[in-house]
Amino acid sequence: MVGHDKIGGSSENGREVQNLRVAEYVRMSTEHQKYSTENQSDAIRRYASQHGLTIVRSYIDSGRSGLNIEGRSGLRQLIADIEGGEPGFSVVLVYDISRWGRFQDADESAFYEYRCRRAGVRVEYCAEQFENDGSIGSDVQKVVKRRMAAEYSRELSVKVFAGQCRLIEMGYRQGGMAGFGLRRELRDEQGRPKGLLGRGEQKSIQTDRVVLVPGPSKEVGIVRWIYRQFVEDRKDEKVIAAELNDRGIFTDLNRPWTKGTVHQILINEKYIGNNVWNHVSFKLKQKRVANDPATWVRADGAFQGIVDTTLFDAARKIIEARSYHLSNDEMLDLLRSLYKRTGLLSGLIIDEAESCPSSKAYQHRFGGLLKAYKLVGFTPDRDYRYIEINRALRQRYPSVVADTIAGLERAGGHVQRDTLTDILTINREFTASLTIVRSFQTQAGSLRWRVRLDRGLLPDLTIAVRMNRDNCAVRDYLLLPSLDMDRHFLRLKEDNALWFDAYRFDSLGPLFEMAERVSIAEAA
Repeated sequence: MVGHDKIGGSSENGREVQNLRVAEYVRMSTEHQKYSTENQSDAIRRYASQHGLTIVRSYIDSGRSGLNIEGRSGLRQLIADIEGGEPGFSVVLVYDISRWGRFQDADESAFYEYRCRRAGVRVEYCAEQFENDGSIGSDVQKVVKRRMAAEYSRELSVKVFAGQCRLIEMGYRQGGMAGFGLRRELRDEQGRPKGLLGRGEQKSIQTDRVVLVPGPSKEVGIVRWIYRQFVEDRKDEKVIAAELNDRGIFTDLNRPWTKGTVHQILINEKYIGNNVWNHVSFKLKQKRVANDPATWVRADGAFQGIVDTTLFDAARKIIEARSYHLSNDEMLDLLRSLYKRTGLLSGLIIDEAESCPSSKAYQHRFGGLLKAYKLVGFTPDRDYRYIEINRALRQRYPSVVADTIAGLERAGGHVQRDTLTDILTINREFTASLTIVRSFQTQAGSLRWRVRLDRGLLPDLTIAVRMNRDNCAVRDYLLLPSLDMDRHFLRLKEDNALWFDAYRFDSLGPLFEMAERVSIAEAA
């Protein structure tokens, strides 16, 4: 309930000091219109008026998800102003815990609040039934509320996904452009047509739905012509694209045709009326992943197709035959020949080449493009090699951790390793996180390292193992006290200005000595 007594100002001669300068932070997520920024701001301003507070700054994230801090310019600016010194206010007013964020890791939400508090600015939640005073009671309630906010987002994601799957099965479109030869038609709650949507237009009523319908007869005829040229006349995609361009015909994006754009028309099931969805997942703002075809959601015959099913199946068989009927040696011979002609290989070059299997076919057959490249003698530039380097460093990580633990124990230290986070607790006195940092070179040949700090786990110490120029051996070790670090990443040069308190060693001996000193002190 907004308005209960939570902010207690300092006092002089028994009289409470009023008119504290405060800032407000409001966030509106797309799924909650009742949490509009205006409503939050009104509630915050009533709270400020009742407690004699003066709002001097407003930070707003409108229509932004609370799952992470990326894209939330308002919250990022708020923290930057606070940590920059002299922000001009001593308290931040937020409507409730969920408006601060629905971070899937509750510690991340606590971390951003801690950064404000460390800089001398307190966060106050106006609509929560507890005072954010650092007491055990308030801390416990905040943890529970943060977990509830995160769980709400997770449950909402599951419900939204189930709803989207149901709509796909009913034949409704879930985002994306219609494509050449097709159009998006808006329909009301009863399924009655309301008109066509133009490029970039979206529905304005939540209960309305979108379906695909045949486009102009001229475009439909061109799509069917593409299939006949490919199946009956055995012309490949590149030749078809060239003929379309010669006739002055452009794609739905008003661009010239390429082998790839023709190929997409030949393989997309929407041209025979099938509604297929969930090729890619990006749930809860996490990593985007390509899904296995077995998990795709589909509804066959959901709307009127513009290509005969028999013609579509024939085109698919021709495309599949390009790779399925070739042996490994034959596929590599084609790739090797392409490399000799172009002097370079990439997924795009392979897909645009005549009489060559697609890049995806090489990925499936040889377990990745890099492995196929290696078999034909092509060495990608450094932008590709980092994949193999990272794989080697991941394989090396367990042995580095084991060597570190063994060295600490030889020095008399006691080490406990968290099997889930790999955080090391040394002599029950301090915690350490170990990270292997690959090197990369600038255009001038200088070395750089990008150190990732475990801000979510908040270890006392980060042991950064910096690799050498070739990333095949350890160059040195940096001991980074976490109290001096306020960011997720550090970019390091070979010689760094002393703007942070770090300790550089050629081996882990000093850390072992540190553990030994602590062990001796405990014994004494």
